[in-house]
Amino acid sequence: MFFNTYALVEEALVKATGEENVLIVDGGDHADLASTVAFSLAKKRKMNPASVASEVASEISGVLEKEGITVEVKGPYLNFIFGEEYLKGVIGEALKEGYGSFPAKTGRTCIEHTSANPNGPLHVGHIRNSVIGDTLSRVLRKAGCSLEVEYYVNDMGRQIAIVSWGFDNIDLSQNEGEKDDHYVARVYVAANRAIEADESIKAEIDRRMSLIESGDPEMVRKFREAVSMCVGGIKETLLDLNVRHNRFIFESDFVKSGLMYNVLHRLEAMPEAKQDETLSLDLTAFGFEKEYVLRRSDGTSVYAARDLAYHEWKSDNFDRIINVLGADHKLIGRQLQATMQLLGDKPPEIVFFEFVSLPEGSMSTRAGKFISTDDLMEEVFKKALDEVEERRPELPSDEKESIARSVATGAIRFDIVRVSPDKATVFDWKEALDFEKQSAPYIQYAHARACSILAKAGEFNESYSAESEYEVALVKHIALFPKIIDDVSRELRPHVLAIYARELADLFNTFYRFDPVLKVEGDLRNSRLTLVKAAQNTLKEALETLGIDAVRSM
Repeated sequence: MFFNTYALVEEALVKATGEENVLIVDGGDHADLASTVAFSLAKKRKMNPASVASEVASEISGVLEKEGITVEVKGPYLNFIFGEEYLKGVIGEALKEGYGSFPAKTGRTCIEHTSANPNGPLHVGHIRNSVIGDTLSRVLRKAGCSLEVEYYVNDMGRQIAIVSWGFDNIDLSQNEGEKDDHYVARVYVAANRAIEADESIKAEIDRRMSLIESGDPEMVRKFREAVSMCVGGIKETLLDLNVRHNRFIFESDFVKSGLMYNVLHRLEAMPEAKQDETLSLDLTAFGFEKEYVLRRSDGTSVYAARDLAYHEWKSDNFDRIINVLGADHKLIGRQLQATMQLLGDKPPEIVFFEFVSLPEGSMSTRAGKFISTDDLMEEVFKKALDEVEERRPELPSDEKESIARSVATGAIRFDIVRVSPDKATVFDWKEALDFEKQSAPYIQYAHARACSILAKAGEFNESYSAESEYEVALVKHIALFPKIIDDVSRELRPHVLAIYARELADLFNTFYRFDPVLKVEGDLRNSRLTLVKAAQNTLKEALETLGIDAVRSM
């Protein structure tokens, strides 16, 4: 409904002004849309902008009023206010299953996220990548994209050589009930301590790196066994966090297939290539002072070389490529984009994010100083269960645990995604689990309240109208949901959806507080129940797109 109405306003302005860009913006508190086109027209017509705005308004008012759109002039600004027919249309659309979804788009999209090194469990420093990536994946699918979500497994890196050495040389048994990825981390930490105590081990690590690149079968087996063990545990954590990947792609495949060597041979022939003992690229033409190293002096490739082959494969198979990377990868990510341009391939769009931490401080897998995502989720679950026990003591234990698990996962995901990716954040479970503040439980509770109202109401006749200021404000916010999905799918700013959902819950709670629903009768009761149903459906769609369970009872 919003897009159709926007198109009517735009068409009327273009026809009246002759301008291609009629400068439509959000109307703020006073209107649904506004236009600043009078400023640009005033220069051409050599008139006062306010006079131009009045002339344009008089020309388009008649046309738009027939569509239920009121045109107001505020000095040089043209304001557009949507009327009763718009509100009715929005309510009708918002009742439909899958509200906010778009028809299938042409082309294929690939998004790569998480891709943490398989040398231990995901820790809190990793999961901002997972939550941002999974939220964008859900948005892109809702926006109609044909999408593949990938995890790129670094199975040839130095960390894996260290893990494989640890399994061969350190007597460290797996504890009963210990997840595989946690066991791999203990081996990795122990191996690093051994290397710190005896630097001669580094020569064996280098030997393993050379063997894995040459495809030595025994070393390939050792690396793959260690990696597969760790990846299995990581997958379990991701599923608990409501994160899904379509495919796990191993970097070694691009060496075995020859794709990496093909890329390196082509780059060697380019004027930007520098071959001394190493192979690197001079990317000063793209603004980089630091060279982009692709091959070591011992002839082995570095991660960047395999990554280039992977991205060339993506360029050949997808129309849009998106990566989610931490801020510490900005240099190598931008060097990758520049090199893809040199190769004539599609460079990826990259969403860089600053880091999430806990009040305890920074984390390091190598040093064994990290808080795993598994431990964090279990701790937040316990806190959520305490809250549910206090609020709903009458519920069966299994139901309380189910609600607490949904609340805990939602709290973690929302608290991470609500902050713009370019800003660092600290996860505080007390704030994340606050049912009274604007957190995930706050939004989930608004949805559960709407479900409760509808359950108590029983059968009713749907009636599409909104009269009070609280009803109108809620409907107009509901109308923006498809626009939010479209904006986020294009601009890749998932926090915008989180903010929208929080504001939707707030507007619903305000409406419910001031406009009685079950205590009124007749058509007013029907229309308000219909609005509750539209809000409930929109809250559900928003929560699920954020990867948060839309629980019906809390």
